[in-house]
Amino acid sequence: MSLEEYKGVAIFAQQVDNKLSSIAFELIGKAHELAADLGTDVTAVVLGKDIAGLADKLGEYGADKVVLIDDPALETYRTEPYAQALTAYINEYKPEIMLVGATAIGRDLGPTVSARVKTGLTADCTSLEIGDFPLVAKEGQEQKHNQLLMTRPAFGGNTIATIACPDNRPQMATVRPGVMQKLPKEAGRKAEVINFKPELKENNRFVEILNIVKNVTNTVDIMDAKILVSGGRGVGSPENFKLLEDLAEVLGGTVSCSRAVVDSGWKPKDLQVGQTGKTVRPNVYFAIGISGAIQHTAGMEESDIIIAINKDETAPIFDVADYGIVGDLNKIVPALTEALKAELAAQN
Repeated sequence: MSLEEYKGVAIFAQQVDNKLSSIAFELIGKAHELAADLGTDVTAVVLGKDIAGLADKLGEYGADKVVLIDDPALETYRTEPYAQALTAYINEYKPEIMLVGATAIGRDLGPTVSARVKTGLTADCTSLEIGDFPLVAKEGQEQKHNQLLMTRPAFGGNTIATIACPDNRPQMATVRPGVMQKLPKEAGRKAEVINFKPELKENNRFVEILNIVKNVTNTVDIMDAKILVSGGRGVGSPENFKLLEDLAEVLGGTVSCSRAVVDSGWKPKDLQVGQTGKTVRPNVYFAIGISGAIQHTAGMEESDIIIAINKDETAPIFDVADYGIVGDLNKIVPALTEALKAELAAQN
């Protein structure tokens, strides 16, 4: 493998039912930062059927090039044809960096492709940057420059590992949704569109889709919420979440929760914030009855304003909170709700 042949930063732009997933735009945003450090460009790779209409939107969000792999076999996600297509793209265009979202699709596709192109993959990254490896120069060991440094939580979030892939290309990573920030939309911006048609060979790893059942849910995606009222085990019971729901309703916000609440069966997994849940960046985040373990704060510490309510004044959540109230949430939350309701009424 000649590492010098590999140039550019590429991202897998996930689409479902010909609608681009938000992670595609988040990856383009981070890819732009990496490409600027390397003096190169950003390519978005889209797989599917009848996907030509997606190219303009990717261009408006920062892609310099869009590679379309349009094939009837790619209409619905299946591991084998998608892996063949993305592997063929890497072998043909040789990107130096290949980023994939750590979604249900990406966590299946990324490792499969990395094995086929004989490179490493760092999973579930929360930070990516260009730097030197080893991080600190060591006597007798070559320090390589312009390496992708991939950072991810390890050992249940109790430590942070920074990983590099200095001897193989592309450097591949899956990235947690909600961690990276997309660029502002630039209306009318165009990307160079490339139609790539690799041969997809049907084999015994092709599965046949007999039926697709779409899950119908009224659950709001907490990753899109501007105000989150999040509860932990300290809320006390599923019935007590009515207090948080009343506060969220007054503010036009959404209720979310910690892992302990999901494990107790009080709230669905879709509402979980944290290392094993979703990463959120709301304008305001209420942490109510949440102790603030690192696994939880990893998913919400980038919120603009964090307000913590906890009866334990030593709770770690106060270390990341902008405002903290020590006391009984059963008294504080209803009082806060009524005060906000009265203030909002006075303004109208």
